[in-house]
Amino acid sequence: MNIIIPIKQVPETSNVVMDKETGTMIRDGVESVINPLDLYAIESGIQLKEKYGGKVTVFTMGPPSATKALKEAISMGCDDGILISDRKFAGSDTWATSYVLSEAVKKIGEYDLIIAGERATDGDTGQVGPGIAAWLGLPLASYVSGINEVDEKSITVERLVEEGYQILKLPLPALLTVVKEVSDPRLPTLRGKKKARATDIPLFNMENMHLDEESLGLKGSPTKVVKIHYPKVTRGGKLVHAVGDEGTTAAIDELMKFMEEKELI
Repeated sequence: MNIIIPIKQVPETSNVVMDKETGTMIRDGVESVINPLDLYAIESGIQLKEKYGGKVTVFTMGPPSATKALKEAISMGCDDGILISDRKFAGSDTWATSYVLSEAVKKIGEYDLIIAGERATDGDTGQVGPGIAAWLGLPLASYVSGINEVDEKSITVERLVEEGYQILKLPLPALLTVVKEVSDPRLPTLRGKKKARATDIPLFNMENMHLDEESLGLKGSPTKVVKIHYPKVTRGGKLVHAVGDEGTTAAIDELMKFMEEKELI
């Protein structure tokens, strides 16, 4: 079974900075990690490979520094990594990103299954995985919480929905987006780290991909960020210092008074 896993390198939550002019995220100089929700897709792919054989190819679209994320995925157990990088891809929204990734899948060639994380923590849209499926004309199961059975022609999965769970059977090749319940991501191993260090990461870019330039970057992105503004803190707190017995008693009295005013007691 040949499995392809698209991942994304995202800034750590505390380091997210937005460009107010372009409405895009500033990534240069910001410490980044593998999108945490993509780790469940990676683990699912590795488990399927261990059970049914084949290989797992992980790929990402981003700057050259995103090679680090690919190396980490390989150290966990993936076989190959591919970097999709070109300045003309900068500023791509989910439409343009899924277009480029779908063309990368075509360039990779034969595959049986694509597994993506539910969403990325920096954009939180959950649109890229389904977008790839749409561009490639693949059957899609989103919010997959379990993979029950796989044979040469189909895959049966458990899908998390508001009312409970659905059992779906999809013909292969297909695309899944998975949620946390699907697996428990493993840690990189020493053997895996050695393999990752020795693995060459090929580059897909404008020179070796057949892409429509009008569909790339900000130009090819129908989603436009008109304005960015940060939420204001509208509530304040009161700090009461409790020093010694008298201070502690006064602090308790202050708390009880506050709770009575708010009709909490």
